[in-house]
Amino acid sequence: MTSIGIIGGSGYTGGELLRLLINHPKVEVKYVYSRTYAGISIAEVHPSLIGELDLICTDRVDLDVDILFLCLGHGRSAAFLKEHSFSDRTRIIDLGNDFRLQADQKFGKKSFVYGLPELYKDTIKSAKNIANPGCFATAIQLALLPLASEQWITEAVHINATTGSTGAGVMPSATTHFSWRDNNFSSYKVFRHQHLGEISESLFQTLPQSEKPLFFVPNRGNFSKGIYATLYTKMELSIGELQKKYKDFYREEPFVHISENPIDLKQVINTNKCILHITVIDTMVIITSIIDNLIKGASGQAIQNMNLMMGWEEATGLRLKASGF
Repeated sequence: MTSIGIIGGSGYTGGELLRLLINHPKVEVKYVYSRTYAGISIAEVHPSLIGELDLICTDRVDLDVDILFLCLGHGRSAAFLKEHSFSDRTRIIDLGNDFRLQADQKFGKKSFVYGLPELYKDTIKSAKNIANPGCFATAIQLALLPLASEQWITEAVHINATTGSTGAGVMPSATTHFSWRDNNFSSYKVFRHQHLGEISESLFQTLPQSEKPLFFVPNRGNFSKGIYATLYTKMELSIGELQKKYKDFYREEPFVHISENPIDLKQVINTNKCILHITVIDTMVIITSIIDNLIKGASGQAIQNMNLMMGWEEATGLRLKASGF
């Protein structure tokens, strides 16, 4: 069995990572590192894991695991790796944003690869270290990659996307408190969201496409999980041309699906799927993209990357069905 270490296992992404890994047939979770919960059962930290995993959180780091997942939150992974020298054989998958941009992907003797499987699959297969994409970035890039690949993005793209409260992390804040979030709705970081950098690099530097502005309005929804993104841009293409392009582009991808019917968020919750829906109204193309922010937007995609790195079937441990109700 391939040995797994998880650094920062007490948050939402760490909890979802554990929930998925305990049913993965090729791995064994060796330890969960948490300074805050050292000495406490993981089932006490994540009560949904009671009866599933008999592990105690530790504040000691095993430097010789096969695969290390970093779930430390944004800006903390680089500092952790400076403090701990892992074995050269240890593969690292970072779920934070420290190594997503090309300028940050060289880190000492280590090199990180941006882990969007639907775009960089061949590179991921030969990589030692992965920078897992952001959740908004995943939903938006998957919506636009087929257009960018054909240089069909000739006008500005307008994006309105809403995320659940888990996207803000496990630590409570003024905008995640139930009394504030319930029956409420708000926007934040309008046109300035941190995921715009990684989106632009993938769309406009890797693919043969002239850069066009992305006007991104992120919203906070009054639900727990999921991202519902609506994108639109001016384009004189028929719905038939667009649907064929999207279906052809994602034909070999196990987790991206094109729906000819309108979609809703419950179709993807607790799965590693991204479902896309395309419509055309006059000269405007409208694309709807939905994912579970903690699965395809974080922990599930990290496992998908692990499978590719290890040469395993890409969907191993990730054939998950949404409850739908």
